[in-house]
Formats: sequence, structure tokens, C-alpha cells
Amino acid sequence: MALLSGCNRHQSALAPFGEDAAAIEHLTIVMVVGAVVIAIALALLMRWAVKSPEGSLTLISGERLIVILGAILPAVLLLGLLVYSLPQMRPRPVKAADLKIDVTGEQFWWRVRYAPPGGEPVISANAIRIPVGRTVLFRLTASDVVHSFWIPGLAGKMDMIPGRVNELPVKATKPGGYRGQCTEFCGLSHAWMAFEVVAMEPAAFDRWLAAERRPAKPIDGRGRALFASYGCGGCHAIGGTDQSGTVGPNLTHIAARRSIGAGALPVTQDALVRFIRASSEVKPGSRMPAFPQMPEADARDIARYLGELR
Repeated sequence: MALLSGCNRHQSALAPFGEDAAAIEHLTIVMVVGAVVIAIALALLMRWAVKSPEGSLTLISGERLIVILGAILPAVLLLGLLVYSLPQMRPRPVKAADLKIDVTGEQFWWRVRYAPPGGEPVISANAIRIPVGRTVLFRLTASDVVHSFWIPGLAGKMDMIPGRVNELPVKATKPGGYRGQCTEFCGLSHAWMAFEVVAMEPAAFDRWLAAERRPAKPIDGRGRALFASYGCGGCHAIGGTDQSGTVGPNLTHIAARRSIGAGALPVTQDALVRFIRASSEVKPGSRMPAFPQMPEADARDIARYLGELR
């Protein structure tokens, strides 16, 4: 069952949806085949040495056998694998007109900033959308501790280091919904640090990005007033309002996401209420303050307000 649990299509290096992941998969197969060939050859050589009649191998022929099968042939095979693999390590070229996406690892969520050429930046969190068939450059860093950014079906993993920006160019080849994960232990809720990845057709992505740039739908009511009165805007921003905090995730279009808490809970009213009142129970080590004193009615009104932000 443990082996079968790794068989999925949304978070697997064996189910590539990007050119780089496909190249990694192909290179892995070639390397495994090469290793198997060497292992089989070594096993056959050992069997022959054990089973051969006594005196059938002279000193000179034995030395020749060791040099050919033990040195020359493995060296040629390994050199061939090295020459084959080196071009795969060449980074993908990036043009000035390509989309840049800045991703910052936080404890324990993902700050996402789209920087389209010639357009205004778009701020999001815990979800990444990319256009199929276009090169996208991820610019990766961290604000607190070392994290690691990995979308298995898209490309290889890349460390996110405070004070340093690492670049990861990628290109998706087919649309769909996938999942990324932090793969560097970063604290108590490391396992609850995932993010949604959606690869979209280019025209659909352009429409989505234009819609994401717009402020949240204007909603008045008790939930919005409570959001402000409890000081939520000190950490969170909602476009189109006076709530402009940058400590926590941007909530402008939170209702359009598939999860809250970086994959911890679905976007439902009950989940929002639970996270608002006791985020540390959902994500141990979370820096979001708990509100156990908040009446459930207030939490539900705030959750209802957030649930309408699309």
C-alpha cells in the first residue's frame, strides 16, 4: 500500500506535464538501464569466474579480462551516459518577454507575485497558474528559513534561501491541475506547505490574469466590518479595500482558490471558521494569532465575507 500511495497523476515525477520533468524522466530511465546493464554484466562475470573449470584462465588472460571488462567497458559506458546527460543540464533560455513569477517561501505558506512584461504585478498566495506552451521563469527566495520548491510533474526541485534569488525556467506542455510541495524541512507544519498548480491554455490564462488583477468584488456588510475591526487587515490585504497588510497571504480572490492554509483545508465556511479561530491547531507553528475569544457568529460572518471574494 505504501508503494501504491505514490501512484498519482497530480504530484508525480512519473507523470510529467512539463518539458523539463519529461527530460528528467527520460534521463532517469536511461541511467537506470545503464546501471542495470552494468549490474547484469558484473553478475555474469562473477558467475563465470565461480563456475569456470580450474586452470581455464591464465594469468595473462585474467589480467586482460579485468582490464577490458572491469575498466574499459564500464568507463566507456559511464562516459557515454555522462555525455548524454550533460546537455540535459543546460538551463532553458529565457527571453525578456517571458512571464516572471516571484515565489517566496514563508512559514508555512507561499507568497506569489506575477510580473507579466509590460503589465502591473499581480499578487496571490498558495496557488500558481501558468500558461501551457510558454516559458515561465520562477524567481525563488525565502523570507525566514530555507524552503525547497518542487512541482514534480513540471521540473526539478530548487532550494529557496533567504537573501538569495534562484531562478527556475519551466514550460508546461498540457493543461490540468497539479500539486507542488515544500521538500526542505522548515518547521512544525512543513508537511502542510503545499500549493495548487494549474496549467492553462494561453488565452484562458491571459483572461484569468486580467481578472486576478482587478480588485475584489465590492461587498459590504457585517463580515467586512468585522474583518476590519478585528485587525485582520494588519496582516492581510484585500484589493479594492483599505485592508493592505503584507505579513500574511493576500486574500483578494481567496474564494477562487481550492484550499486555505497552503493545502491544509478546503475553502468552505466551516474550514474558514476553524482557521480563523484556531489556526495553530490546523497548522502548528503558524504565525497567525488565534482568536479563541471571537464569538463563532463573528467568525462565521467573516468566513461568509471571505467566501464571496472571487
